[in-house]
Amino acid sequence: MTEKQKRFVDFYVQTANATEAARRAGYSPKTAYVTGNENMHKPEIRKAIERRLKKLESKRIADTEEILEHLTAVIRGEVKETLITQHGKKVIVPVRESDKLRACEHILKVNGAFREKLDVEVSGADLFRETLEKVWSKQGEDNAGENLSEAEG
Repeated sequence: MTEKQKRFVDFYVQTANATEAARRAGYSPKTAYVTGNENMHKPEIRKAIERRLKKLESKRIADTEEILEHLTAVIRGEVKETLITQHGKKVIVPVRESDKLRACEHILKVNGAFREKLDVEVSGADLFRETLEKVWSKQGEDNAGENLSEAEG
């Protein structure tokens, strides 16, 4: 990629406008619309833009490890919150005990310590049970006949 194309990628990620990105990257203002459009159709530039956007997105979204670290900091009392008194004074205090307990619950849920009860209704379950009962009772009758003939013999 040329230096202008790299700048185009940088400015496109900032503005999400191909024409504006082309202008800022140093292309002619008269042809910025056409050049921006052409650049957006070049696979190498598209991939560079996609990589940059993906990288930015991953920085914005907290991953599981980051969330668990924060919850652990809450539990340990390392997280403080700012409260405003009735007189308008700001006071920094540790998080409430109820928040610590909720953080504990979340960590335990993530680690599978809680198994929430689910009510599941399976369609056809009664029909399946009735069919099994019929099969079992028929097998019982067949076995009883075999047992009787063995006893007679």
